[in-house]
Amino acid sequence: MLWIGYLQWHFRTQGSGLPPQPILKDFRNVECRDAVLAWDAVETVLDERGIPVSRWDGVTMKTHPVTGEAVPDDNARKPLERYLNPRKADWPQADYIVGNPPFIGAASLRAALGDGYVEALRGVWKDVPESADFVMFWWHHAAQLVAQGEARRFGLITTNSLRQTFNRRVVQGALDKGISLAFAIPDHPWVDSADGAAVRIAMTVGTSGSGEGRLLTVTDEREGKGEGLDVMLSEQAGLLHADLRVGANVASGQALQANGGFKLHGAGFIVTPEEAERLEANAPIKAYRNGRDLTDRPRGVKVIDLFGLTAEEVRTRYPATYQWVLERVKPERDQNGRQRAARGWWMFGRASPNAPALVGLPRYIVTVETAKHRTFQFLDADIAPDNKLVVHRQLPMPLHPGVLSSCVRFVWALAAGGTLEDPPYNKSRCFEPFPFPTATPEQAARIRDLAEQLDAHRKRQQAAHETLTLTGMYNVLEKLRSGEALSAKEKAIHEQGLVSVLKTLHDELDAAVLDAYGWSDLTTLLADPAQKEAASETLLVRLVALNAERAAEEARGEIRWLRPEYQHPQHPAGEPLQSAIAIDDAVQGKQGAASGVAAPVVANLGATPRQPWPAALPEQVAAVARVLAASPIPLSEADLAARFAGKGAWKKRLPQIVDTLEALGRVRRQGKYIA
Repeated sequence: MLWIGYLQWHFRTQGSGLPPQPILKDFRNVECRDAVLAWDAVETVLDERGIPVSRWDGVTMKTHPVTGEAVPDDNARKPLERYLNPRKADWPQADYIVGNPPFIGAASLRAALGDGYVEALRGVWKDVPESADFVMFWWHHAAQLVAQGEARRFGLITTNSLRQTFNRRVVQGALDKGISLAFAIPDHPWVDSADGAAVRIAMTVGTSGSGEGRLLTVTDEREGKGEGLDVMLSEQAGLLHADLRVGANVASGQALQANGGFKLHGAGFIVTPEEAERLEANAPIKAYRNGRDLTDRPRGVKVIDLFGLTAEEVRTRYPATYQWVLERVKPERDQNGRQRAARGWWMFGRASPNAPALVGLPRYIVTVETAKHRTFQFLDADIAPDNKLVVHRQLPMPLHPGVLSSCVRFVWALAAGGTLEDPPYNKSRCFEPFPFPTATPEQAARIRDLAEQLDAHRKRQQAAHETLTLTGMYNVLEKLRSGEALSAKEKAIHEQGLVSVLKTLHDELDAAVLDAYGWSDLTTLLADPAQKEAASETLLVRLVALNAERAAEEARGEIRWLRPEYQHPQHPAGEPLQSAIAIDDAVQGKQGAASGVAAPVVANLGATPRQPWPAALPEQVAAVARVLAASPIPLSEADLAARFAGKGAWKKRLPQIVDTLEALGRVRRQGKYIA
């Protein structure tokens, strides 16, 4: 690819005549080695007796003599390896770095490269999150070299998951250190040369300094004459953010303290009602739901939950259940490289983080982690949620589910989650930074009522029609909104699901939630397909600004807890740490009260101590820079001034000092906030 590009450049700029041919001649400029990891040697790991340590090869299976199911073959093993003196690989000096690094997801690294390699890789690249894909080690290193002035630009082809939270942290870290994106295509079709599979990729170009870039978005894909697709692109110019967007910087949203599933690791825990009846009558078996149960139809399966019991207790009290998991879970767990899972083979892969939070709740709120349509549903507390269901245990019922089911939430989640074919719902990006409205009691009552009606309508229609699915209902709803004609099958779904009623409920809920935010001016615009895109961007700008406002409140110690009895319980000594801020009627009338009838519960955790305002200008500049660098969130000039105590007109100097720091590249303005 480099040679083709070089030839194209040469003939375009130099005219006729052949250039030197570095590919055909040995100029000793091509190195065949690992690009991210170097080491001195690899040795086999030995136990205390000097016998090689090995593990299951991760591929070979055998048939279990009792269950007849495929289980890991313990005789198919490969030795564990240790890399000696592992270190970051050095790259040759270059002005420009380009590449198409290997696409291996974080979850597949050990299977593809081996435990020893992955341990060495993560040990030397500690600044790359463990959740990041393999390609991000190249992206991070290239960005480092450009930020340090050792290269001018880098351009890489990566998976389109670059925008997802687990990879986006690497991109955001580079932007925070002086890198800007000069060019990006977030989602482009690609044919994998290895097996001809169609995949989706992203292209990014990074450069030093701050500045606008070019964002190209695929608008149409058609079959081409050769390999791959003919692609049509639209272009925007502007500041490119870590999620490869221009406009509202949703990726900069700060996680709000106010917003602060079960993981099975084995299908052997799941049983049918008939299988459950053959086990002990008092065995700890619960109803169970996963994502497909919610978007399609519940399968009626149950799950064995032995959390809190030792293996001996299970064998003594529930011998039939013990034998069930012994034969269906333990064979796979025995080959698990994670010691914790191997030691507790009879329990889920992870102790349920939801259990304590759900105590005392008659029901809770869930959404499917990856789904075409973002819906929120109520589940009874005696139903166990799968780890792929995002459980909102901190939300009081049912005002906030109404907000989450609105267009406000949909626009935010789509932008924050990083769009794939089925937009994922990452709680740390889609929920924790999301600012809820401060609704008046009347507004809250309206949203609560519509949320209950919406949930009841969907469940009622599905109960009345065995083949009706939530996905089918929302596919038809999407067509109704776009004005497309329905097929015969879709008309049947429309009648069974009363989808026009569903649309009316969503429309009224959207209007009620926008009213609670004070943004009713967007209601008509968001419902108009011709104006929806521009209105969505306006909505995102307002949500980002509201997030910054709430984050600044929390920096001052004021937290709007959603469910204070769970999120911020009483101090062990019995002294409550939170207190309700008194809001007079005039303020409530202007800004809106919190959800429900009561005033918002806000925790005051203590204000940041003030420091003396320095006398000399150099010390003033240094002090302001230190405060901004130490702050976990952007600050307004008023917030910044509140960090100092001084006499005279010293506050008038703050804007000039901030301008100076911005010119030096030490800080960046984000609207009225400074970071």
